[in-house]
Amino acid sequence: MKSHSESYKNAGVDITAGYKAVELMKTHVQRTMIPGVVSGIGGFGGLFQPDLTGIKTPVLVSGTDGVGTKLKLAFLMDKHDTVGIDCVAMCVNDVICCGARPLFFLDYVAVGKNVPERVAAIVSGVAEGCVQSGCALIGGETAEMPGFYPADEYDLAGYCTGLVDKDEILDPASVKAGDVMIALPSSGVHSNGFSLVRKVFDVEHADIRSHVDELGMSLGEALLTPTRIYVKPVLSMLGSAHVHSLAHITGGGFYENIPRSLPEGLSACIDKSTLRTPPIFDLIEKTGHIDRRDMFNTFNMGVGMSAVVDKNDADKALSALRDAGVDAYVFGEIVSSDERVILR
Repeated sequence: MKSHSESYKNAGVDITAGYKAVELMKTHVQRTMIPGVVSGIGGFGGLFQPDLTGIKTPVLVSGTDGVGTKLKLAFLMDKHDTVGIDCVAMCVNDVICCGARPLFFLDYVAVGKNVPERVAAIVSGVAEGCVQSGCALIGGETAEMPGFYPADEYDLAGYCTGLVDKDEILDPASVKAGDVMIALPSSGVHSNGFSLVRKVFDVEHADIRSHVDELGMSLGEALLTPTRIYVKPVLSMLGSAHVHSLAHITGGGFYENIPRSLPEGLSACIDKSTLRTPPIFDLIEKTGHIDRRDMFNTFNMGVGMSAVVDKNDADKALSALRDAGVDAYVFGEIVSSDERVILR
């Protein structure tokens, strides 16, 4: 590549660093290649030819999201190879809630200064997230923006498209009283609520690298634990049981997300004693003196995704999830009520 602009470099944008970053990330992107990928990275658009075999009425489902202020932890820990998993997870976990299988993903990395090795580390996480969810990384953008971001900081966002047969789209209207709620455990805080987390622990001034006994690791390590990706286990469950709806528990916690998977007039009655809440949430609640309801209205509290299934299919759903490596469990049922979420 002969392209070079000394004037642009003097203004803070080194286009040759961008070329190096692309070269370094190619091995990571290659890991995500699946049938259907038509083009490699580097073109003006990513091309994908979906296999529509057996699909009567194909519907595309798209989702986009970022990592949010969890990135501040990556900066403080100088660890950049996991936040890409978060970025993919936030998108594909939304798409799977419609019953759609993710096909491809594109990322957007905006940096204050293009350090090729750091950008490649970020993309390695994106590639790992794509591998975990079975989709291809077919393109992206790295934007060097001096004066907009500090030299050692960046933002990360992404976009995913999935495919589902129209007849297989999950419909909350099919939920009925007596259905069972299944919890798919989270890996921790995931990628939501970090503005509150950062305030509680004052992470910019705290020692986040020291071992914390109740966490079994440092605070920084616990908070950087990547968001769990549920695509493959959920696809297995959808093939084994009658699932009515799914909810991805993100910002807003139980009270905002679970009602999105229910029709009006029905509520999720949750047995709090069944919840398997990781110790990081107890530490957040205790350190920040946070009201219990606020905890459930901000964080996933150990449930990264919830599924509503027919009571007669609960065992099939649980078996499919457990066979796929998710230690799922029943944590509530659907009842007639206007409260939407009832914690008992």
